Amino acid sequence: MNIDLDWHDIHEISISLSDKFPDIDPQWISFPDLHSKICNIENFTGDPDKSNEKILEAIQMLWIEEFE
Repeated sequence: MNIDLDWHDIHEISISLSDKFPDIDPQWISFPDLHSKICNIENFTGDPDKSNEKILEAIQMLWIEEFE
């Protein structure tokens, strides 16, 4: 059972990104590309306009930890 993800679910989003894109090094991803990938996660229901640089950076940092 998938739970719906929103912008505040940064840990779950980073795990989903790591699972969905295992060959992408998140250290080098741009924020627009990261935003697009998050919005296209199957169970992501957050409002695309509700993200900001701080949220994207937090998700990216956790994804980097998952990647390493």
